[in-house]
Amino acid sequence: MDTAAAEWTAHPDGRHGRRAGRRFGAWAAGLLFLAVSVVVGCRAADTDGVTPVPQFLAFLPWLLVPTGLGLLLAVGARWWSGVVWAVVLLGLLAWFIEPYGKTGQPGGRPLASFRVLTSNVEFGQATDALVAAVRRERPDLVFVQECEYTCDARLREALGTDYPHRAAQVAAGSAGSVILSRFPLAAAEAVTGTMAMPGAVADVRGHAVRLQLAHPMPPLPGHVDLWRRELGELRHFAAESVGSDGRTPVILAGDFNASQDHAAFRRVLDTGLRDAARLTGHGRDPSWPARTTPAFGAQIDHVLLSTDLSARTARFLDLADTDHRALLVEVTLHRRG
Repeated sequence: MDTAAAEWTAHPDGRHGRRAGRRFGAWAAGLLFLAVSVVVGCRAADTDGVTPVPQFLAFLPWLLVPTGLGLLLAVGARWWSGVVWAVVLLGLLAWFIEPYGKTGQPGGRPLASFRVLTSNVEFGQATDALVAAVRRERPDLVFVQECEYTCDARLREALGTDYPHRAAQVAAGSAGSVILSRFPLAAAEAVTGTMAMPGAVADVRGHAVRLQLAHPMPPLPGHVDLWRRELGELRHFAAESVGSDGRTPVILAGDFNASQDHAAFRRVLDTGLRDAARLTGHGRDPSWPARTTPAFGAQIDHVLLSTDLSARTARFLDLADTDHRALLVEVTLHRRG
């Protein structure tokens, strides 16, 4: 009798096991949807929220993966409201994956063309790789982030003849930055930040172009407010330089530690600057972390242009010994109007 009762309660048809499996699948799907919903909700509300939301926002397109997994779990669990939840999330993600920012070309005739390269050399470790890339690609303007003392000395030694003009704030570790130029440079006020963000005015074949290097703090846990404040400083610079009179063309380039899915970075774009990668059809190509790009990553390195500058091409370059890809852009200056 005991054996027969045990066999009867074991549910030989597996119905009890299937019900437990469906409950587990529904719970797992719900947790995935909840996490994704918090991040997508902040994106929809145009806010970066608090840790860990800013960190996940950098990888917003990749949230399709947990959402798709949750959808499979919901279907397997026959949790139909969960399926609807997943479809809504997928629709919102598809909407926000569309690159952000203005496009279009200046209407004035071309005045001068030149090449701009920006590179984070990670504590100076990739300086030799950068020198090789500069010699190969021959940009006219080079924005270098995390250039410490040995990096600065190496750039002077290797590139000083070809790039006699510079705006530099050299410091230890990640704090130093340098702008190298074939064109004459005049001094300009730097943007205040924990890490150096020098500026200059270049004389591009008789036309003044305002140059500004960007390197705000990353949104590390406990430092999100600082990251947001330093991006706000860059937004303030852009609003004053582009929005007030707009007489001088502006190039704002560097490691922004932010992607188009961060509200603080979109505020910078909303001043009227345009992302060169977006203009050339590469608005979602990742630049960091270099070891997993282009398969996985976030685009946090940017070259932003005012409306009288156009981008003909943009390419991300792989450099050894740094966690960032460099960005090379062919830029054309146009007559206003």
